[in-house]
Amino acid sequence: MEFSIGQSAQFSRTVTETDFILFAGLSGDYNPVHVDYEYAKRTYFGERISHGLLTASYLSRLLGMHLPGPGSVYVSQTLSFVRPVYIGNTITAKAEITDIDKEKRLLTLHTTCRNQDDHIVLDGEGVMKLPKEELDR
Repeated sequence: MEFSIGQSAQFSRTVTETDFILFAGLSGDYNPVHVDYEYAKRTYFGERISHGLLTASYLSRLLGMHLPGPGSVYVSQTLSFVRPVYIGNTITAKAEITDIDKEKRLLTLHTTCRNQDDHIVLDGEGVMKLPKEELDR
């Protein structure tokens, strides 16, 4: 695949209660702000919020499956959690290539997640290592 600065990809997914429960089980993070309705309604947020890394995992799907895609692997990812994500929010993960290092086979991408109101909920930068064959073509 040919890559260029400014190239982007995105996908959307609606967050479900099942996602919260499964992620808590996988991660072992049972913080009551994520899993306990009674506790969470007394917090600043007023209801349960998503695990930040659940939201960030959408970037893993985006970068691993869409841009740059299969065979690429994470080198690094910065994350700034800007707004909470709630059950029922539709999150759009987007990545845009900002730098290409052909010698090292690295792509740098600006990564964001936005909610259904187009507010940024997560912002960051990812660096992906490409398979050798991707830049040798």
